[in-house]
Amino acid sequence: MVLKTARTGLLAALGAAAAVGAAAGPAAAAEQAAPAGLPRPTAQLQTPDTGQVVGGTTGALGYAVAPVKNLRLDPWAQSSADVLNNGVAVQPDNGVPTVGTSPLTSPLSAGGGPQSLPVVGPALGLLPG
Repeated sequence: MVLKTARTGLLAALGAAAAVGAAAGPAAAAEQAAPAGLPRPTAQLQTPDTGQVVGGTTGALGYAVAPVKNLRLDPWAQSSADVLNNGVAVQPDNGVPTVGTSPLTSPLSAGGGPQSLPVVGPALGLLPG
């Protein structure tokens, strides 16, 4: 059992030495391999072009958002099974006008999407697409 442990330890040490030597070899070779008259190679990042990044993002955003803006939210719109066709209204006694669900559900039961909703529609108009 002692011999097995000694052999695996020796193999692990040889493997580690080979890995360190392999990692140091290309770096040392690159420093010495520069031909005469040419500058040494460097590893520097270029400055990012933010204009292209923003242009690509806003261009792709329109294609990604357009299907969501035109999505039909009520699959049973304009059918007899439409549950949003029913409305509830309450007439308070203290002179406040009638409060009901029809202003919110009628755009959806007519077959519209998010752009036809009272508050969400104008907000979606700000997005491209």
